[in-house]
Amino acid sequence: MYPELFEIPFTNLTVKSYGLMMVIGFLCAVYLIKRLSRNILSDSQMITNAALYSLIAGVVGSRVFYVVHYWQNFKDDLVSVFAVWQGGLELLGGVICAVLVIIFYLRHQKLPVKKYLDILAIALMLALGFGRIGCFLTSCCFGEPTDLPWGVRFPYGSLSYKSQIYPDLTRNRTVPHLKLPADFSIHNRAGNGIWPGDLKPYEDLTAEQKDMVDNGPFRALPVHPTQLYSTAYAFAGCFLLYLFWKRNQRDSSKVFAKPGCTFALMLIIYSVSRFFVEFLRDDNPFEFDSLTVSQNLAIGMIIVGGILMAIFQKAKSA
Repeated sequence: MYPELFEIPFTNLTVKSYGLMMVIGFLCAVYLIKRLSRNILSDSQMITNAALYSLIAGVVGSRVFYVVHYWQNFKDDLVSVFAVWQGGLELLGGVICAVLVIIFYLRHQKLPVKKYLDILAIALMLALGFGRIGCFLTSCCFGEPTDLPWGVRFPYGSLSYKSQIYPDLTRNRTVPHLKLPADFSIHNRAGNGIWPGDLKPYEDLTAEQKDMVDNGPFRALPVHPTQLYSTAYAFAGCFLLYLFWKRNQRDSSKVFAKPGCTFALMLIIYSVSRFFVEFLRDDNPFEFDSLTVSQNLAIGMIIVGGILMAIFQKAKSA
């Protein structure tokens, strides 16, 4: 786990792995959009502007989605809503917000919306793949414990580790995966009661305790590397969408070869993969019909993608 990659010399600032991977994904997506849109638009500055707006909208949408989803963590400290650097982004909210902003921008510039949405769909999947690598380095979006040989153990103090040592009623887990002794926690006192607080920093543990969490009975359980599953799905989806788009460019008379169909297919591909990966994740709470909010949104997006596919197929090319 590498949430911070390195410290910038002569400053107290560190380069966050998630932020860096987001930037890399954004730059790769912009490059890909420019390459694929060469025959559609001569002024590449419009594409750069659209990509920049989508990046800003994606960050804002991700944060808003996360804050709404976990409002109980922010209602007593509204200023923390803006502390994006402390973590807390929901990628699905960012994708939805970015797409809406892109559509608005394209319509404002009187550009062929459906053709650009097709290209954007390919680039979004590419950027998503890099973003999920950032999730892996940060240990967010972690999976359930597994005995599979490729299971990953995140270290003491990580988000995955903390989820294993506490019950989680939002996921119907009344007992923790690991029963960590109380002397590993910082205890807080209020009135006449004492409740367990945060874990002690690793450097404050005794040598014996460090050995127990590194090699002994309180070592983190291996979990599904769901972030890497999502990365693989995203890169594979990007490649499949590119092939589908190229096929449509060669022969627009084929079924589902009209402009906009690649974007509609992206909604379906992304949502199907997200729906099934959620079954292996261990971070999002169950909310509706024993499904997570992301799974319910994925069902909706699959339906929307199918409807759009049919509408675009019947529409005139534009």
